[in-house]
Amino acid sequence: YRSITGDVPAEYYEVEIGKAANVRPGQDVSIITYGMGVIWATEYADAHPEISIDILDLRTLLPLDYKSIRASLNNTGKVLVLHEDTLTGGIGGEVAAWIAQNCFEFLDAPVMRCGSLDTPIPFNTGLEKNFLAKSRLHEMIQKLINY
Repeated sequence: YRSITGDVPAEYYEVEIGKAANVRPGQDVSIITYGMGVIWATEYADAHPEISIDILDLRTLLPLDYKSIRASLNNTGKVLVLHEDTLTGGIGGEVAAWIAQNCFEFLDAPVMRCGSLDTPIPFNTGLEKNFLAKSRLHEMIQKLINY
């Protein structure tokens, strides 16, 4: 699970608090995510070049970058909130609620959420893969695209 590696600058750098990063521009659907969700979304987008996916990495969860969330949604009209946490009680519900309340007029489909199962995290590797949101990502994106 925590097997992702990447380059880290040798020099001093900062991640601006409250400022999201647009990882990949797109026009068909927005994926708003953070943490491992960014990796999952990028892998999915790379494997499905026929879908133009806008990926927004929130980077910080409080404060949220509402301006970037709105900008991503304005580009696509369809949004999937992807997060590692369980579907119930996670930050994804808060992001989805904010979008529904503040960006309703820009939506071409309901706000969709993709999170982990509402169960304890299993220790078995196979069960853990099914528990995580990544195992349902394709299904949720297809549902959103076909809406």
